[in-house]
Amino acid sequence: MKNKIGEIAGKVYRFLRENGESSLSEITKNVEGSRSKVNMAIGWLAREDNLSFVDKGNGKGIDLK
Repeated sequence: MKNKIGEIAGKVYRFLRENGESSLSEITKNVEGSRSKVNMAIGWLAREDNLSFVDKGNGKGIDLK
């Protein structure tokens, strides 16, 4: 499972590099993987200090640092 989450983390990273700041919903729609695995992948990238989180009204935007 750890390998799969790492694989999805790479997809999330590439998606954000190509598309810039995005919502969790946008990322989940465009990255292959279940919502829970995408959440874990985002946590992985956040733990490695690769992400920034931006307040967007009633949600958060996620972007690369």
